[in-house]
Amino acid sequence: MTESTSYTPPRVWTWDKGNGGEFASINRPIAGATHERELPVGNHPLQLYSLGTPNGQKVTILLEELLAAGHERAEYDAWLIRIGEGDQFGSGFVGINPNSKIPALVDRSVSPAQPVFESGAILLYLAEKFGAFLPNDSAQRTAALSWLFWQMGSAPSLGGGFGHFYAYAPEKIEYAINRYTMETKRQLDVLDRQLAAHEFIAGEEYTIADMAIWPWYGGVVLGRLYGDAAEFLDAQSYSNLQRWAKQIDARPAVKRGRIVNRAGGPLEEQLHERHDASDFETKTQDKLEGAG
Repeated sequence: MTESTSYTPPRVWTWDKGNGGEFASINRPIAGATHERELPVGNHPLQLYSLGTPNGQKVTILLEELLAAGHERAEYDAWLIRIGEGDQFGSGFVGINPNSKIPALVDRSVSPAQPVFESGAILLYLAEKFGAFLPNDSAQRTAALSWLFWQMGSAPSLGGGFGHFYAYAPEKIEYAINRYTMETKRQLDVLDRQLAAHEFIAGEEYTIADMAIWPWYGGVVLGRLYGDAAEFLDAQSYSNLQRWAKQIDARPAVKRGRIVNRAGGPLEEQLHERHDASDFETKTQDKLEGAG
């Protein structure tokens, strides 16, 4: 008889600091700062504190798209927050985001300076501030916001569910992988069906909904997230989603935005900090390490 591996929860849960696999060092059951650390401040109106994860990419893509569209007041400084080292638990970061998650933005063009946290809230704040990438027409605006919030509600099943148990969990759990694979494929089918009838996610106009959804779902179907997940999910079968993902990927502003605050992967795709447009040409890690 094989020994049972089933888990019986205790009456009261207690924190095991070693639990959590690859992300054990960044997860804890309490909030608040662990150390004193002020945030740096650059010269631009917008100060972004982030990491080039899918959630971080949403905001840098929008900022680069705003600049490409001629919105000069969207100039920004992007500071790297190394979540693996606990930067998000510094007092300065907790002061602008009590939830200690990237990204967080401070708009210093207004008085008092306005902090904004949660990626979806930042996208909406910037779109409204600059009057861009969010339709004025009520029906089209509502559609864009519906898809923006769809992403907020759906991506945790993709990242914290499928991605975690498929790629990062310390052991492969068949039930967990099957459960989140089914939901992820359902979500991919939702997007594929929507994109069969529309050029972009919310219709015929490129909006913050595309910018929110692409880093997660575009990343998966283009084979950039969770190892060989694209093959496992049969991503090639979602032809409309593939078309859209490649179309967004080809945009110059997206190419720039997706590498800002990125601290892993190919060196030429890592721009740890961004303070000027010229940084894309001179300060990616391949240039910096080649000059070292």
